[in-house]
Amino acid sequence: MRGILIRTLLVVLAVLGAGFLLPEPFIVPVQGAKRGSYDQRSFWYYPWGKCVTHKGVDVFAERGTPVLSAVPGIVVFKGHVNMGGNVAWVLGPKWRLHYYAHLDSTCTSVGSWLSLGERLGTVGNSGNAKGKPSHLHYAIRRILPAPWRNTSGPHGTRRMWFVDPTPLLDRATRH
Repeated sequence: MRGILIRTLLVVLAVLGAGFLLPEPFIVPVQGAKRGSYDQRSFWYYPWGKCVTHKGVDVFAERGTPVLSAVPGIVVFKGHVNMGGNVAWVLGPKWRLHYYAHLDSTCTSVGSWLSLGERLGTVGNSGNAKGKPSHLHYAIRRILPAPWRNTSGPHGTRRMWFVDPTPLLDRATRH
């Protein structure tokens, strides 16, 4: 019995390790977006309405503009939530969850594999973005925390669960 547990643990650790070693190709998740389409200082901006701290980046575009999968991955949630409106969560490389919110529409389903750049929906202003300019709220969340990212201030302990997408967006918009 002990040997089975050890082998199972080694397989789990190998799978987890492989997920962290996968390359993470990245594109801007809004078709045609440029560096001026988002504010490079908006991640972890405080104060930010009901959510207190802005945990992602808003990429502005006209309603109906295609939203593309920023990374290859599997759709783990698609639906409607109060603040985000129409949303999709995609599990990508490095065990990171990519969150797409305020969508006008979605064209994917839970369990679907999305290739890099594959369309998953369109830009909108659903949820708490109703009445505001159309945009995609894009955030990246870790499955395993990074305690060294913990900061003081509002929601500082939650920061260890989030990745700043700004450097990825900046790099992708240079090409």
